[in-house]
Amino acid sequence: MPRKVLRGTVVSAKSDKTVVVRVDRSVKHPLYGKTIRLSKKYHAHDENNLIKEGESVKIIESKPFSRLKRWEVMSEKTQSQA
Repeated sequence: MPRKVLRGTVVSAKSDKTVVVRVDRSVKHPLYGKTIRLSKKYHAHDENNLIKEGESVKIIESKPFSRLKRWEVMSEKTQSQA
């Protein structure tokens, strides 16, 4: 089974070898039909501490690194338009 890949924005890079990535998605409300933006934060492993806050990154599912970290930074940083 292929591993999931998500794209998001780094909101925190203060921890050692860890970044917090916010992944946004749009869903249609089941009753009213309005499009709603939902977001979720994921803790991802960044081995070399290269990623900074505000950058767009891809994260991929991986083995558990700790209690919260089940994702790993897949691609190197790409500057976002923030």
